[in-house]
Amino acid sequence: MNTSSQPSNDKLFVARALEATIHIGVVVLLLYWCFKIGQPFIQIIVWGIIIAVAIHPGYHRLKSALNGRGRLAATLITLFALIVLLVPATMLSESLIDTVQAYSAQIEAGTLKVPPPSENIRSWPVIGEPLYKFWSLASNNLGAALSKITPQLKKFGIPLLSAAAGAGIGILKFVVSIIIAGVLLANDAGGGQVARAIATRLAGEKGTESVELAVATVRSVTLGILGVALIQTLLASFGFLLVGVPGAGLWALLVLILAVVQLPTILVLGPIIVYVFSTSSTVIAVVFAIWSILVGISDAFLKPLLMGRGVDVPMLVIFIGAIGGFMTSGIIGLFVGAIIFSLGYKLFILWLNMEMQMEAESSEIE
Repeated sequence: MNTSSQPSNDKLFVARALEATIHIGVVVLLLYWCFKIGQPFIQIIVWGIIIAVAIHPGYHRLKSALNGRGRLAATLITLFALIVLLVPATMLSESLIDTVQAYSAQIEAGTLKVPPPSENIRSWPVIGEPLYKFWSLASNNLGAALSKITPQLKKFGIPLLSAAAGAGIGILKFVVSIIIAGVLLANDAGGGQVARAIATRLAGEKGTESVELAVATVRSVTLGILGVALIQTLLASFGFLLVGVPGAGLWALLVLILAVVQLPTILVLGPIIVYVFSTSSTVIAVVFAIWSILVGISDAFLKPLLMGRGVDVPMLVIFIGAIGGFMTSGIIGLFVGAIIFSLGYKLFILWLNMEMQMEAESSEIE
């Protein structure tokens, strides 16, 4: 009897295994298909979630002030964020486009001239004499001056110009992300439940702790690092536009990159101060220099103010995340990369601490 039932059992096992394989294959195919369809929007949605998490405390206070009208609060915050983003971005983009068009027309007509440097530049310490010589060469023979720095222009200029050219797409992504953040804020209760349910499913009883750590990390990095970088960029851009710095949009982009990766913004503001002293009146140049210095050191008091008691993340982690995100995904990757890499770091540290705690508890039992 056992012998006769063995072939039927084998056939039943094979049939069930085949059926399970087909089911798994269909699920994998469906998941892959969904991923391919949603792939262009993943980064935008992630950035929208990050924005929503970062500004949720402000949204909650506004909602309380509006007697619990969450949709109105979310709409007002979304409109405010769009205005803050679009107004300076439009002004900087127009400045950059006008400058590029003017220089292009002058190059085609052969009338592009560099004004001669002031004699005062010679007296500047360290950089005065070489800067004066190069500037004089550029004013007399622009082609010869450019040929001297061609390797540097190819190495650094082309990626930067590519990033500037993609700034329009980046702004559009920001707009969509802000709208997504507004929708998530209007449905914050449901979003929080989903996040906790997913975390519990993945990490068990430690899921809630992971969610709290993720929220704290996102708010800390977004407000303390990216928020400060955006404020510094807006303040620097305001100065550029007031004194009429050519290509203000490009310089603002450089200030933003340096501020996010935690490098001194004076590396960009310094040469522009030199330019303004050479082309504007002394009063305007001095005011702009003071303004730029204040912008450069503003992070010293803005970070403690915005970050508060936020989660500590090493600057190297933020640097790697920001640069890696920028290289792979452009301007929006600069922000998403810094936050996601920081979040991954903190969750990794949490996992290590959990493992060490479990080992310590097991050793105490033994």
